[in-house]
Amino acid sequence: MALLVQKFGGTSVGTVERIKAVAERVKKSVDGGHKIVVVVSAMSGETNRLVALANDISDEPLAREMDVLLSTGEQVTIALLCMALSELGQTARSYTGRQAGIRTDDAHTKARITDIDTSSVLADLDKGHVVVLAGFQGFTDAGDITTLGRGGSDTSAVAMAAALKADECQIYTDVDGVYTTDPRVVPNARKMTQITFEEMLEMASLGSKVLQIRAVEFAGKYNVALRVLSSFEDGDGTLITYEEDDRLEQVLISGIAFNRDEAQITVVGVPDTPGIAFQILGPVADGNVEVDMIVQNVSGDNRTDFTFTVNRAEYDKTMKIVQQRANELGAEEVSGNTSIVKLSVVGVGMRSHAGIASKMFETLAHEGINIIMISTSEIKISVVIDEKYLELGVRALHDAFELAGQPQAQI
Repeated sequence: MALLVQKFGGTSVGTVERIKAVAERVKKSVDGGHKIVVVVSAMSGETNRLVALANDISDEPLAREMDVLLSTGEQVTIALLCMALSELGQTARSYTGRQAGIRTDDAHTKARITDIDTSSVLADLDKGHVVVLAGFQGFTDAGDITTLGRGGSDTSAVAMAAALKADECQIYTDVDGVYTTDPRVVPNARKMTQITFEEMLEMASLGSKVLQIRAVEFAGKYNVALRVLSSFEDGDGTLITYEEDDRLEQVLISGIAFNRDEAQITVVGVPDTPGIAFQILGPVADGNVEVDMIVQNVSGDNRTDFTFTVNRAEYDKTMKIVQQRANELGAEEVSGNTSIVKLSVVGVGMRSHAGIASKMFETLAHEGINIIMISTSEIKISVVIDEKYLELGVRALHDAFELAGQPQAQI
């Protein structure tokens, strides 16, 4: 018997028929002798509908009331899923975040979990019930409802699995595992049976949409075994773990990640003086904008150029901040580019093998793809390239590092 936490996202519970299908999958796990906690998201589209209602009322809805509103989406799903399980003869108990003892700080709409009291959940599991938990929510010391922000349901599932010391946290989604790259770009991308937390964290941060970064970080911190599975077909999925199998001695690269949401800003001809990076990026940070890659050019005539990237959605906001600062610093010019992408190779095998960077650069050069910026870490190399070369670059690198498997159906 294993204790499993199973998380189903909005697409997986998007209709009554799909909720019934989830109930059948959960019942199958119970019949296999397992104790099951199910964490669910709101039905697909529901959160957007609720946000639209709030925006029809106010241009700046109160954060506390937004949490009260948005938390209702998951509560609909837990009730319906418990009803569906009951129809299959399986007893189930629905839990809101507060009923499950998920305590958070008071940062409304982006709260962080501080503690979980699992006593009620464990008691119901011992009685043979399936526990169905509303993801994405918790409560403060003052008793206010909070939501956990983007990826909150994944985070709820991983946190509950850690608190319960579950054998595995299974994330059911619309893909059947983690692939070497997006199968929509490379049809013969290979599904990985296993990947390390480090690799998955890099893949998630670099653009892979399979798992949210926050949930992977949480799982890695508390050593929760994660498995990505399909809601719509059977299979073993991909296991994310600290354990490095024998393949890592041979495999240099595990995957190719990319991010289309990049924008570049260059400040030309700023004074080459100590602290100039802070003088440019300090106001950007104060504007709550996250900076990704940074390059400062070699100076000439006591002037230098400073280039960095941000999320494309933050480009206009950042340009306004930087242009004002550049004028104060006496910069010659501020330019920008929103037609760039970030392309990355990831793999723990890079630690013990030389030549990965040169092979990556040679491959891109052979395809006539110019590299604009470069960033590295112990297990990844990222480059910024022109957006029009993205798919060509992904396919070329995927072939160069021999990551192909059998052709997959389009997702």
